[in-house]
Amino acid sequence: MKKIALFVGLYVGLTSFAMAQQGSVEAGQEKAGVCAACHGPNGNSPSDMYPKIAGQHAEYLAKQLMDYRLAAETNGEQGRANAIMQGQAMNLSDQDIADLSAYFAAQDAELGETPEDVVAAGSALYRGGDEARGLTACTACHGPRGDGMGLAKFPDISGNHVAYVKQQLEMFRSGERANDPNGMMRDVAAKLTDKDIEILANYLAGLY
Repeated sequence: MKKIALFVGLYVGLTSFAMAQQGSVEAGQEKAGVCAACHGPNGNSPSDMYPKIAGQHAEYLAKQLMDYRLAAETNGEQGRANAIMQGQAMNLSDQDIADLSAYFAAQDAELGETPEDVVAAGSALYRGGDEARGLTACTACHGPRGDGMGLAKFPDISGNHVAYVKQQLEMFRSGERANDPNGMMRDVAAKLTDKDIEILANYLAGLY
């Protein structure tokens, strides 16, 4: 019952934002020039320090930008703290966020690859979790191909840089990143070992 209530709450919250702010791909492209330095001109970051955001759900992108903006407003006490992104998001309006999210969501994501030696272990962990450790399968929120669910703000986690995914899982595990709804990712990541994180990060790179 709690899960149903949570999903409904997330859906209603995102629907309200979508109704209030309709993003323009064309306007977003005009505003995205500054983003290219880290994320590339079309959201396919050439550096594994920064995430690929091409093809990411607009709802998820909007949430992250709003969380970065909130962190800038609260000196990192709320939202998602990141020195670079706080500076970029602090002056964005709701319409800017909607436009940028629409633009990057409309771009085609570049494909990555999964090393052959982690396919079996990665698939087992991603699809089955680990009942003995109370580790939920990633498919529960992100789906069998890692596509996520836009309306619920669950991101597409397929095809991203290994180093970036590894970093984010480690940050969720330590609690350094804490902008996940109801602490869901923190709860999952707390049960992951370093080896689990290495396997998942490499597995997700080629999951489509």
